[in-house]
Amino acid sequence: MKVFVAMSGGVDSSTTAALLKEQGHEVTGVTMLLHDAASDETAKTVARYLNILHKTIDLKDLFKKEIITYFVDEYNNGRTPNPCVLCNKKIKFGMLLDYALENGADFLATGHYARIELTRLTTHDSRFTLKKGIDGSKDQSYFLWMLDQQQLVHILFPLGAYTKHQVREMARERGLPVADRPESQEICFVPDDDYRALLRKSGKRFIEPGSIISPDGTEIGRHKGIIDYTVGQRKGLGIAAGHPLYVTAIDIQQNAVITGTDEDLYRSEIECDRSNIISGDQLAPESEVTARIRYNSPGSTAIIRPLKNGTILAGFKIPQRAVAPGQSIVFYDDDIVIGGAVIS
Repeated sequence: MKVFVAMSGGVDSSTTAALLKEQGHEVTGVTMLLHDAASDETAKTVARYLNILHKTIDLKDLFKKEIITYFVDEYNNGRTPNPCVLCNKKIKFGMLLDYALENGADFLATGHYARIELTRLTTHDSRFTLKKGIDGSKDQSYFLWMLDQQQLVHILFPLGAYTKHQVREMARERGLPVADRPESQEICFVPDDDYRALLRKSGKRFIEPGSIISPDGTEIGRHKGIIDYTVGQRKGLGIAAGHPLYVTAIDIQQNAVITGTDEDLYRSEIECDRSNIISGDQLAPESEVTARIRYNSPGSTAIIRPLKNGTILAGFKIPQRAVAPGQSIVFYDDDIVIGGAVIS
């Protein structure tokens, strides 16, 4: 099979390319340049070491239009975006997958810690299932909930059956020059993980000062811009009170930070939109799932109910703390990813 491997120059994508070549596939590495700080030099070095072809494609303009603009606009609307989820949908398994197929590839492979399995439903019908990676500490299925059947049929995740420790060891055994390279930063286009510096350059409304408001609507302080605050935050409010205060909401219309007690942070019901069900099937009127409201969440039992126009209502048996609009909520049946949505 002819396989294109998305190569960032990290240990995961490099090991992915090495494993696929050993399995006898015709492997081509491809590096996407997504922002000004991006480089293809390390990936090229690994490709030469593995004696495979390497291509570089410049997607900076597309990435800025589809991902960075979305990232800034979501903050400007008082939401906390998850750019990696959208990038997986539109860039990695959108533009890059199309590029691979147009250039003769059968599959696009990445170093994601997740698994894809083919489930045969009947003699004439089968379905691709997205599952968690076996390494619970590295599982990246949360970021892949926007994928669909048409994408999964052409995707390979060779590392999903391994732990990060095993991948490091495999890289060392093969002498890969990136075997001990540190983990990459969380958001690739944000230097030093300082997203506030990037947002301030945009000149959007969220850098304007405004009110910090108590639960009863009283102004109790001033903020220098809502980008400095997130739901659940306690430190940095600069307000003396007789009890701990937390950010409970961002009111974009008033350019205000709403505060409350820890108890005010809990929600039993979460409405979400822009949903995607990976199987392509319609949800039942009610389904019990395990739902994760953030990447590092262990998940909690919820009843999900489809509403109109891709909206879903998730009711939790255990109220969830610090629910942030704009983040992904992902639904699981054991280790199977049912799909997900964006918290609204």
